[in-house]
Amino acid sequence: MRVLLVGAGGVGGAITRIAARRPFFEAMVVADYAPARAEAAVAALDGDARFTAEQVDAADEAAVARLLAQHRCDVLLNATDPRFVMPLFRAARAAGATYLDMAMSLSHPHEDRPYAECGVKLGDEQFAQAADWEKEGVLALVGMGVEPGLSDVFARYAADELFDEIEEIGIRDGADLTVDGYDFAPSFSIWTTIEECLNPPVVYETGRGWFTTAPFSEPEVFDFPEGIGPVECVNVEHEEVLLVPRWVDARRVTFKYGLGREFVETLKTLHLLGLDRTDPVTVPGPDGPVAVSPRDVVAACLPDPATLGERMHGKTCAGTWVRGVKDGKPREVYLYHVVDNQWSMKEYGSQAVVWQTAVNPVVALELLATGAWSGTGVLGPEAFPAAPFLDLLTAYGSPWGMREQ
Repeated sequence: MRVLLVGAGGVGGAITRIAARRPFFEAMVVADYAPARAEAAVAALDGDARFTAEQVDAADEAAVARLLAQHRCDVLLNATDPRFVMPLFRAARAAGATYLDMAMSLSHPHEDRPYAECGVKLGDEQFAQAADWEKEGVLALVGMGVEPGLSDVFARYAADELFDEIEEIGIRDGADLTVDGYDFAPSFSIWTTIEECLNPPVVYETGRGWFTTAPFSEPEVFDFPEGIGPVECVNVEHEEVLLVPRWVDARRVTFKYGLGREFVETLKTLHLLGLDRTDPVTVPGPDGPVAVSPRDVVAACLPDPATLGERMHGKTCAGTWVRGVKDGKPREVYLYHVVDNQWSMKEYGSQAVVWQTAVNPVVALELLATGAWSGTGVLGPEAFPAAPFLDLLTAYGSPWGMREQ
């Protein structure tokens, strides 16, 4: 396997550190718009000759396809933000390469009823091309991070191993992370966080299908394991709700994120001021007017999440809560994966949230390389057997857990 990794930021850098410890691939080309960032990611790997650095614009499909051909890469792993999903998705197909991402094509709210009906859903653009990918015998494995990704693997495992009937699958994400020296310092890309938190959340119900609610709706307190404790969670737009019902039979699917009230109020203020917008606005500059995206300005004003590990304390938990019936009796479980920031920094030099996101596509790559996972078309993690993934994740030194509720 020869991999082109596009994006050498926090998650991309963590991917290289995790992959460097595994023998399943022949080469990994680390490409980024900023050459210095790709070079730094490769330089940190103690001379591992399998890794090389390149410069590429993720929005330039032709350039990405040329890079795939130049290095004879048969896999494109997308570690950029969701704006670049479609150009990279198309470039991989043009080159006949397997494609993996950790976030799917962007949604667009319904014009008239954004908090009741879906417009363009997350992943719709990718799934619209599924027949072409299948016809060409090529695989696009979409939503293969932690959430979406591992959370979807948990849903498939619950359906296969733990339940006869499933009433509800609810992804529940929470943490007790703190960052020294900052009043507000998101542990993940603020660009992506704004996108998923301020868009209308999607819910799935049998008979009704997919529908939307208002941002931050249906608050609930969820008790997270391994000392994290109770965290208030709210509805957030996320890929799992669009992926799980395609392969797993559940009467209701939700995603709720433990943001905390201060974080929610900050996001509401950004929206109120129009600072969540992606369309450029014109501002004066020293050499004349400059067009800038308000959301890009917000991201530039905040610390890079990848650099916060030394200041960060606590744990992050990603998991899938499932309620249903087994052997005629009610059952309720929470399948989860916890990463302690102290451990991930000591072991890999990566903060917990980016490391937890990064480990899952590497596990998936290894399963594809060994043939334990295979397929064609546009598929989510639920389309594959869950047990091989969970076994290999444990072998990577990061075991998962299950709690009977």
